[in-house]
Amino acid sequence: MSDVPLGTPFFAIAVGRFYTDLAERLVAGAQRAFTEAGHEPADVHEVPGAFELPLAARYLADTGRYAGVACLGAVIRGETDHYDYVCAEAARGIQEVQLRTGVPCSFGVLTVENMEQALARTGGGKRDQGAHAAEAVMALAGLRRALRS
Repeated sequence: MSDVPLGTPFFAIAVGRFYTDLAERLVAGAQRAFTEAGHEPADVHEVPGAFELPLAARYLADTGRYAGVACLGAVIRGETDHYDYVCAEAARGIQEVQLRTGVPCSFGVLTVENMEQALARTGGGKRDQGAHAAEAVMALAGLRRALRS
């Protein structure tokens, strides 16, 4: 893509670090997907949690350096309504960023009931949310690139 400077990664990852172990597993899955597709490893930018992902995605999209941003994190249901607000606003915000900027931003945020479910979705294979988020970003970036050609 001509608007991505040479020497900079093609893709970025914004990751909420609230659940550190899950964040690391999600990033590993995304990086694996990017490199297996022939791309350089993505730049990784950490934020405190899922609620902060939309703003991080906007900052990254606005740089013009990235063809897409994989937004990764985890929200595990607790005993209060906090889960519902964080999940809904993270999803809405990430969607808004990609619609406003035209830069693909995937929703790779686990929204699960417990740690067992989270681990099952970060373990590789067909249930690897990090890899799926990277694949979605690459697919949309490819579509965007093809339509611009």
